[in-house]
Amino acid sequence: MEALRVIDLCKTYITNKRQNNVLKNVNFVIEQGEMTAVMGPSGSGKSTLLYSVSGMDRPTAGQVILGGRAITDLKEKELAQVRLNEMGFIFQQMYMLKNLTVMDNILLPAYQSDTKSRSRKEIDAYALALMHRLGISEIAGNDIMEVSGGQLQRACICRSMINQPQILFADEPTGALNRSASEEVMKELAKLNQDGTTIMLVTHDMKVAAKCSRVLYIVDGNISGEFVLGKLHVQNIRGEQQTEDSQKLIRERERKLNAWLIEMGW
Repeated sequence: MEALRVIDLCKTYITNKRQNNVLKNVNFVIEQGEMTAVMGPSGSGKSTLLYSVSGMDRPTAGQVILGGRAITDLKEKELAQVRLNEMGFIFQQMYMLKNLTVMDNILLPAYQSDTKSRSRKEIDAYALALMHRLGISEIAGNDIMEVSGGQLQRACICRSMINQPQILFADEPTGALNRSASEEVMKELAKLNQDGTTIMLVTHDMKVAAKCSRVLYIVDGNISGEFVLGKLHVQNIRGEQQTEDSQKLIRERERKLNAWLIEMGW
């Protein structure tokens, strides 16, 4: 079943009266429950693609179909409601309000939503359950300056999931983290995906992409190829439960993906 379909998507910027075609007739489909990575060289259009697909930026032409509905045809107010209620977002820079606690930052999108028939008590309980699931319930009352980068990014994942979105968009979600924290975050994303959450993420990190089920490669605004890795069980990602076989599996996925990326000119 399709979660997302992108049809002939174009994005053009005019700078100093010169036309810059960042995306050129991009087409792809993401199936429900997939975790798809987008890779490509710097300036290839990765982030522009993510923003255009998710409605954070309006494409110049083409269509984005989310759950059978063309969100590119929606008015701005309607699109804002779709972003709030049906999409989750994670960024490299962990944007949170400094005057709120970690818990309050997570709760804010749910309190802003007017389409969910949940009481504040139910929302609070769900937020606590998410934080417990991601291993950060002990920092609920902390100021955002009092937690580590890995904890803060996991809090961002909780915030992205608070309205139970159809799809999660992530732009370099591990880009500001060290390798250990990056592995923690990818394990949590893999858990969400294993539970049925559809994820589209942009990354420059081959080790991150190797944990996804499929990789799309973009060059000069076009999808020039895709590589199918298949789903990776969360227990195979680095952690206490990782076995020697799991380590071999991860290395083999990384080796195959790296070889393909080299063929693509990465």
